[in-house]
Amino acid sequence: MRLYSVIFLCVTFILINGCNFNKNTSTSLETIEVSNVDLDDIVKRGKIRIVTDYNSTNYFVYKGRPLGYQLELLQALSNTLGLKLEIVVSNDVEKNFNSLLNGDVDIIAMNLTKTRDRGHHIAFTEHHCITRQVLVQQKEGAVNQNLSNELIRNQLDLGGKTVYVQENSAYVVRLKNLSNEIGDSIHIVEIPDYEVEQLISLVANGEIPYTVCDENLARINLNFYDNIDVETAISFPQKIAWAVRPNAIDLKDVVDNWLINFKKTNQYKRIYRKYFINKRASHLVNTGFHSIKGGQVSAYDAMIKEESAKHDIDWRLTAALIYQESRFLPEVKSWAGAIGLMQLMPETAKEFGVEEITSPQDNIQGGLKFLVWLDKRFSEVITDPDERIKFVLASYNVGPGHVEDAMRLAEKNSKNPYLWDNNVDYYLLNKSKPSFYNDPVVKYGYCRGEEPYHYVNDILERYTHYKNVITD
Repeated sequence: MRLYSVIFLCVTFILINGCNFNKNTSTSLETIEVSNVDLDDIVKRGKIRIVTDYNSTNYFVYKGRPLGYQLELLQALSNTLGLKLEIVVSNDVEKNFNSLLNGDVDIIAMNLTKTRDRGHHIAFTEHHCITRQVLVQQKEGAVNQNLSNELIRNQLDLGGKTVYVQENSAYVVRLKNLSNEIGDSIHIVEIPDYEVEQLISLVANGEIPYTVCDENLARINLNFYDNIDVETAISFPQKIAWAVRPNAIDLKDVVDNWLINFKKTNQYKRIYRKYFINKRASHLVNTGFHSIKGGQVSAYDAMIKEESAKHDIDWRLTAALIYQESRFLPEVKSWAGAIGLMQLMPETAKEFGVEEITSPQDNIQGGLKFLVWLDKRFSEVITDPDERIKFVLASYNVGPGHVEDAMRLAEKNSKNPYLWDNNVDYYLLNKSKPSFYNDPVVKYGYCRGEEPYHYVNDILERYTHYKNVITD
């Protein structure tokens, strides 16, 4: 249903009987059987699973690079814990609580306001910042035919007004409390599937009169919309935290202690300034290469999509590889002589019919033909395409001979030669050691295996980020 239809139905209902779209979240959470997964289980798994929200400060992609306040905090945490970071994206607050309790994720890494009601069902971590809730409205004198330009400065003046907020958010709770405090009705319309920044955009465009937002995020949005006002606070300063399962005691202790110490570091201060204070960062959102506004990874997206489609390859995977190889710079040349977006060696380019190696389109065509050739080389022995792509990417970086050497080493040492993680990747990583590259089964000798090992991980991690925030 289009948002305009949702708003129309809400306003109609308000006129008849008041609008209350607030689901009984507490009741639904009480019915969930809480997973008992804790830190030991996460360590055995080797990765920590996080859900965060997609907006211009917490998590986004800019010029092909995943960025965000929450992402950088999470990367620092996962590095400290020595765990792989697995991120999923959802702006649905209730869905995220459900995913946490049933064990699909281990941490909700969002700007969650610590509230007593929520604390009955989940455990809040140490806060990662402090802010307050503010009213977002159009500035006085802003030209709009649909809305009154009366600026609200006194919370009492919210009586009888309609405020649109993210469904099941802490803003709903605060507005209900404020309604009681001022002794007047505030009509609260909860909008599903819309994130806070999308609602701010609707205020700026005159489609809704008011929304509520955390002040630090609201002030960032002043850089994007010059007609909004965020000076009216509706709450006292509040602690903003992550959430874990209430029975994940060890995980909570580790995260709490880490946050307490990390907030004292220059690294944390740099991250906070970068996303909430430094105005230069706001200019990123106004470019086409920001996943929030422009939705582009690079200037070559259309070309990458066109060429990838010819081989039935997800263009976001191609883009992730190109970023790794060249940072989308078509003229770049490596120390080894590789050239262009996909860093083709001249002999490889010639073999796959590349006429002009510095031509972005020709270079992409040649690189994809090389990928397809590698894929066919491994397709008979590795039938799972998700597993095979790891072998293909490693081969793109270091050549198939070294990868096949690692497969033979794995088989000799009773490992699975057709599985990458903790099997073939281990032997490729160690192929720079004499005891590995001098083994009789090795045909191609020494290899600096650390590079292809990280190459595969980096591309697949970036590909996951692209899938999280960029539509196919």
